[in-house]
Amino acid sequence: MKEIQYNRNKAIEYAQKWAFSRNPQYYNFDRVGGDCTSFASQCIYAGSNIMNYTKEKGWYYINGYSKSPSWSGVEYLYQFLTTNKLVGPYGKETMQNNIQLGDIAQLSFNGSMYTHTLVIVNIENHLTLSGIKIASHTFDSFNKAISEYDFEKIRFIHIEGVRL
Repeated sequence: MKEIQYNRNKAIEYAQKWAFSRNPQYYNFDRVGGDCTSFASQCIYAGSNIMNYTKEKGWYYINGYSKSPSWSGVEYLYQFLTTNKLVGPYGKETMQNNIQLGDIAQLSFNGSMYTHTLVIVNIENHLTLSGIKIASHTFDSFNKAISEYDFEKIRFIHIEGVRL
């Protein structure tokens, strides 16, 4: 299986373009649980340019009714990225000091379930959450410090590459 680099610049360019609006090519999930993970998936897709159409376990979007659970579900996206051995983007959970632009952060507000997905768009300082800036939907933002959120737990997903 051939591998290519994840294009972090394209992911961030997409995030900047669509952070405060909605791309009409994608369903807006704001009224059905939130658009944050769909937005993160759109950014990842902009940087990978390939989907994984494996039923149930893949990562794909055809329309609002024909998509994988991982496209718009926080836990499902985590599971896909960290276990994907087939086509598409793949990654691993990592420590804060190992993240790069275009990687993903997920927040838990109650200490158990992770319910919000963020795209890392700027890193001024790996050591502080105020130095890591994100883009997101649901709570639309671009270049917002992670420290501005009131959360109990955070995890980071480093996207290692893309398989064709």
